[in-house]
Amino acid sequence: MTDSHQKSLFADEVPWEAADQSDRWSAEIVFDLPVDQSFHYLVPDALREQLQAGQRVRVPFGQGNRRIVGFCVATGPPPSLSKRMKWVEAIVDLAPLVTPGMLQLTRWIGEHYLCSWGTVLHAVVPAGVKKNAGTRMARVYFLGDSDRLAADVASLTKKQEAVLDVIKNAKQPPTQGQILEAVGCGPSPVKTLERRKLIASKLVRTSTSRYDSPVAAQVTDLELNQDQKDAVTAICQVLESRKHETILLHGVTGSGKTEVYIQAIREVISYGRQAIVLVPEISLTPQTIRRFRSRFDTVAVLHSHLSDAERHWHWQQIAAGRVSVVVGARSAVFAPTPHLGLIVIDEEHETSFKQETTPRYHAREVARQRCELEQVPLVLGSATPTLESWQRVQDGEDQLVSMPRRVVGLPLPPVVLVDIRNDPRIGKGAAIGRALDHAIRQAIEDDGQVILFLNLRGFSPVFWCRACGESVTCPNCDVTLTWHRDKAAAMCHSCEYTCDPPSQCPACGDAGIRHVGVGTQRLEAEVKARYPEWNCLRMDSDSMRGRGSHDEALEKFRSGEVQILLGTQMIAKGLDFPNVTLVGVIAADTMLHQPDMRASERTFQLIAQVAGRTGRSERGGRVLVQTAMPAEPSIQFAAKHDYIGFTTQELSQRRAIRVPPYRRLARVIVRGPVEPDVVAQITAMAAVLRDHSQRLGIDNDVMILGPAPAPLTRLKTFYRYHLQISAETPEAIRTLWRNALPDFLDAKDIEFTIDVDPLNMR
Repeated sequence: MTDSHQKSLFADEVPWEAADQSDRWSAEIVFDLPVDQSFHYLVPDALREQLQAGQRVRVPFGQGNRRIVGFCVATGPPPSLSKRMKWVEAIVDLAPLVTPGMLQLTRWIGEHYLCSWGTVLHAVVPAGVKKNAGTRMARVYFLGDSDRLAADVASLTKKQEAVLDVIKNAKQPPTQGQILEAVGCGPSPVKTLERRKLIASKLVRTSTSRYDSPVAAQVTDLELNQDQKDAVTAICQVLESRKHETILLHGVTGSGKTEVYIQAIREVISYGRQAIVLVPEISLTPQTIRRFRSRFDTVAVLHSHLSDAERHWHWQQIAAGRVSVVVGARSAVFAPTPHLGLIVIDEEHETSFKQETTPRYHAREVARQRCELEQVPLVLGSATPTLESWQRVQDGEDQLVSMPRRVVGLPLPPVVLVDIRNDPRIGKGAAIGRALDHAIRQAIEDDGQVILFLNLRGFSPVFWCRACGESVTCPNCDVTLTWHRDKAAAMCHSCEYTCDPPSQCPACGDAGIRHVGVGTQRLEAEVKARYPEWNCLRMDSDSMRGRGSHDEALEKFRSGEVQILLGTQMIAKGLDFPNVTLVGVIAADTMLHQPDMRASERTFQLIAQVAGRTGRSERGGRVLVQTAMPAEPSIQFAAKHDYIGFTTQELSQRRAIRVPPYRRLARVIVRGPVEPDVVAQITAMAAVLRDHSQRLGIDNDVMILGPAPAPLTRLKTFYRYHLQISAETPEAIRTLWRNALPDFLDAKDIEFTIDVDPLNMR
């Protein structure tokens, strides 16, 4: 259902009572619906003292008065409107789930990313928190009327006195069971004291389990080199100023950025404040987690593998101020820290910080806004910062701190580009060419270890017909099927469609179907066949599904049990193994073939990051990059470790074609099961947007690009078309969209969404 269709359904949902409202109280409610407005409900007197902003309420909604749950975002006297108001029926939560500051932040997200406030609130509060996972209701006791207690103390029995002592000395209000166990009595003394109002009780929600973090052996801080000291000093100066500033920490791989984060966080904790550290999900390795837990006593780790009960328990501990450091992926930016002092985003260039479903926020921009609201520093760390972050430094909006040298003076590893176009082994279908084969043997014979990087999983990424030249695609998507030999199946990596491998071409019926290309499974098979005397381990999303599988795999590599580690992006960053003396990039140019303006930037980042996995000890190391496009500038600059040279050239090209970071972009995607209907809908939307840009007088600034078929035109049985809105400022895009939205026509079975500052252009 589209935004406009939902809006027309509920446009009359704000009825009000015409009678005297001087003694009435109302609540402003937002819902998890694509409706860009809030609604007001009267609050019964019995709930007036209990209801606070940040709690959820159950209310009647719509013409049929169906009951739904929404977030209360404000309370106060009702506005003066004419129609009959509806009433809040119940409060769902005992206490607010979000603070006033988080309400302010989520409202900004809704406005900036053009989605409803209620949808944002629903997304940022974890499901386990909303359903109180791992908790139960319990009655707790505390001291009652102090005057009555002083007057009646002489008439108490010994057991009643003991009950009072337990309650008085407890750190937290105890339950009846805890009191009875401590005193060794039945419930009668408790009931008598409560009846005489010497004690009182209330219902609270308590955890049924504890999920304490594993205790790690504490280690002392490392000695910093001069670059690291300068970086920590810069961060601490902003901390002491109690003002917000964003610091871009540009440090080459192995320069010791994590140690800078740790020592800056130690300073934050000394002020009695908390820190949030965001890392890409793939970097939430046991190695990273252990490093923080070995330095700080109370560390909460938030990641996708937590159960609802675990996530709820950690959320409560963070909100109570019992956690000093929160380490997590994208959504940890919403951790309910009451005393926030610093946010750090490591590997800030990672695309996983952008949410790909509504609300389509970028954690970096949300962190920037949160830090500005709370007047604390934001530190962005990367060896290959995004061009957007780099341009902000050039414009003087953010502060740059450089760490151009590796710790203890180790040099960056030399990178050798290997042109595989004339390599006979590659021509026969092998993944490892002659030069890389020789380098692997030499590295391991010298007691080193090897990392091989390939960003394609499966055995072969293409089924190809020799007769007609067609590839075999998914019946639901415009995606070629990938051969997974371990499952004896052909799979679509977009919709998870699975079938038996085709024995003949669906297009021409010929039986000459071949598996073309190399994925991580095929690379693993080749490595095991070519080097049977050495142990090999594959790390990708297919092989690392089990709980603890990452930790087990990396420990085998660390201990030397495994000599060759191969895999996808999960091994490209964040790993520190001093014995790795060779990194091989199997196919450096796979990303360059994508229809994406950021293809060159991502290619440079990947090569630079994976190259940083070697040369981290006095043993040194080197990198071999296999490519069929050795003259490509992004590959050339990566081989030279020349970030400045790459950004200078790339920014010049971006400026010439007027794309980010010099323009702001929003992408509108329309999808539906019938292609002509999708085309008609997006064509009409483009016309409405162009018409409104002229009416608003912003047509000289705003450009409507398209519509056109999306690069991935068919996905999960839906046809997809898109258009782009380009403007100098995000305000222009927001103004145009909000004005045009009511005029979009409804179309049956057609859905549309808008992605502000998109990263995924497929």
